[in-house]
Amino acid sequence: MGIPSEMRDAWINKRKSLLIPSPSEDQRISAAKRCAQEGVRAGTKAAVIAAVVTTPPTLFACRTIPWAKRNLNYTAQALIVSAASIAAYFITVDKTILACARNNARYDKAV
Repeated sequence: MGIPSEMRDAWINKRKSLLIPSPSEDQRISAAKRCAQEGVRAGTKAAVIAAVVTTPPTLFACRTIPWAKRNLNYTAQALIVSAASIAAYFITVDKTILACARNNARYDKAV
């Protein structure tokens, strides 16, 4: 069994397109990759900060407040901290990528 040679040749030729990307298109692709990397970097920082900020109040509340002491087990405490971290990550990534894309969306007459 295997791939018939006609199909294989058609797939190989399909990859070799007649269209050649312009230099401005390459610049846009690299800018989009850079925006995504900046977003991930900023989101990771925000998630770490959110985890560090939300952990002490959560643990303090679960040790001192009677309702929290009765109803919030270790899993609930971990979910509170991780939910804050995840929310901070995604919100920051979204805002960073949108701001970067807005900066890259300028119209250049020279190009």
